[in-house]
Amino acid sequence: MIQSCFSNPSAAAAAAACQSPQSLITSVYQTHLLNSPTHLTLTWSRTVSSHMLTIHSSPHLFSLTISLQPPAFSLFRSRPGSKSVHLTPHHHNHNHVKIKVHWDFTRTEFARGSAEPESRFYLSLTCNGKLEFYLGDLDGEHARRHGLASERQLAEPATLLSRREHVFGSRVYTCTAHFSGSKHEITIECSGGVLKVKVDGETSLVVKRLAWKFRGNERITIGATEVDFFWDVLNWVGNITAGEIGNCGYGVFVFQVGDCGVIWPEMVGPEKKLMRKSKSSLVNPAKAQKPATFSPASPSCSSVLQWAEESGSSDGSSRSSCCSSSTRSSGSGTGGFSLMVYAWRSE
Repeated sequence: MIQSCFSNPSAAAAAAACQSPQSLITSVYQTHLLNSPTHLTLTWSRTVSSHMLTIHSSPHLFSLTISLQPPAFSLFRSRPGSKSVHLTPHHHNHNHVKIKVHWDFTRTEFARGSAEPESRFYLSLTCNGKLEFYLGDLDGEHARRHGLASERQLAEPATLLSRREHVFGSRVYTCTAHFSGSKHEITIECSGGVLKVKVDGETSLVVKRLAWKFRGNERITIGATEVDFFWDVLNWVGNITAGEIGNCGYGVFVFQVGDCGVIWPEMVGPEKKLMRKSKSSLVNPAKAQKPATFSPASPSCSSVLQWAEESGSSDGSSRSSCCSSSTRSSGSGTGGFSLMVYAWRSE
């Protein structure tokens, strides 16, 4: 019991990687480090017994993991914390670089079942003492503890470029996202060969005969914003046709707004490990030795994006490959945002 009270956070991270996720969300922000544009990837993951945040920078400067909850049987509450990363000379052209991450998740409020915080938290990153990234709403506490300004005083506030969310269910999948500054609930329903997309409870799109229309794209409206919607449910259609009811894989759905220039990060670290585990947990144990019909180890370049580009080039559509080309872009475009949803089906 005493040993559990002082358990190692790195051991908790290793244990979390072996469990199936309940919530898994990755967001990519455009910021600056060492006076250069940098993509900062935040992966929020929750399992039955753990709640973790992984921070990864690209080009690869550093990667670290934070536990958002105290160890089991701990005598202590989760407390505000910080971690430092000292970059060696081969990482950069400067003599010495110290990156420090500060956080406070002690009173954070989360949406039901979500790994991502909604309010009463802060997360910041400094480079040689200069604030480069800030996320959260506890501006006053952050400034008082660390003597650092909040996002409002940043010369170049971070921009959210893309978001990837993994949701789990059998017929109905729900997630939330901000479009043009407004938060919306998106529900995807798939049953009886019919796909429905609802926004804030209102039906925005109905696609029938999915066996024939397993890939496609339509333009829908979310709030006052026009959104290009792409879907790919080939895994579902193929598995059900083959009789693999216990191993129905995932459907991929993309909501694209604005200009090109959004990137999709590779699945690395806990996201990659957790999805491998979730794949095996969704497979019928009696058929576990059979090769799976999908591979979540490298799904960052989904066929739905490739299909969108090919269909656009063949029919001359002016709205063709914005979503697809974003997988290769440097993220320099303005006004663009993409939401990718991996809907994992279990029967």
